[in-house]
Amino acid sequence: MKNENMEKKYDLVIVGAGPAGLGASIYASRYKMSNLVIASEIGGQVVEASEIENWAGEKLISGKELMDKFIDQAKSLGGEIIQDDVKKIEKKNGSFEIHTGKGEKYEAKGIILALGMKPRRMNIKGEEGLVGKGVSYCATCDASFFKEKDVVVIGGGDAAAMAATHLSEFANKVYLVYRKDGIAWNPAREEEARENPKVEMHSCDNIKEIKGEDKVTGLVYECGEGEKELSVSGVFVEIGSVPGVAIAIDLGVKTDDKSYIIVDQTQETNIENVFAAGDVTTGSNKFRQIITAVAEGAIAAGSAYKKLKLK
Repeated sequence: MKNENMEKKYDLVIVGAGPAGLGASIYASRYKMSNLVIASEIGGQVVEASEIENWAGEKLISGKELMDKFIDQAKSLGGEIIQDDVKKIEKKNGSFEIHTGKGEKYEAKGIILALGMKPRRMNIKGEEGLVGKGVSYCATCDASFFKEKDVVVIGGGDAAAMAATHLSEFANKVYLVYRKDGIAWNPAREEEARENPKVEMHSCDNIKEIKGEDKVTGLVYECGEGEKELSVSGVFVEIGSVPGVAIAIDLGVKTDDKSYIIVDQTQETNIENVFAAGDVTTGSNKFRQIITAVAEGAIAAGSAYKKLKLK
């Protein structure tokens, strides 16, 4: 009789299905290593990008289209991909036991943590209670809900400028509010936003409050002459991301003072046979790009092959 609780065994379990995780799967399969990719969001944050112009070989492609190609290639080479949450990883008898939110258990000789990043929150009054009620961290996901409405994008980087441009295709008006000391966008992105007739840019000293009860009604920010309030139906927060490393820390993986996973040149962590790749690591000079994430995934898979299959 079949044991329904029997663990499925793999050479590698890869946690995360963004560019790093899928890149690792592709290379692991090329090395003839059985591998399973587990992620709550297949495709990672890249799926949210409306336009990508810096992936070699593609002049212009959406994040979803690009990640669909990654997924198809990973599967075609033999990688398995499942949508689930990894709740715990335990080291047992020289291997690893992976527990998921759906109650499944898997065993692996090695682990690749491609955990990616989570949207950074402002932690201001009104933000937490209005998430999903007008507060969003994904313009690509939620823009269509704000047709003919006024919205605000908060942030001074490329992601904020791109979000404002994308939202202008749906919204009546888009306010782009950024801190005077927080500008980090590419001049081309800034120019695109400034030339858009639907986008109005405001510099400020501080973001103070998101107003509303059952839904967003406004944003209060501070500038030199005092407080100002914008009447808006949506607030899109684009102020960067932070590493999602809770699972790694529980396993004993070391991180730096910014919570990035510390890796060596082989992408291995301080825990033997646990590797990490992508935006979550200290690798690639912390250059957060799709191309470096894929490269780190490839290196991690190659390093795992040398340690696990050639020893």
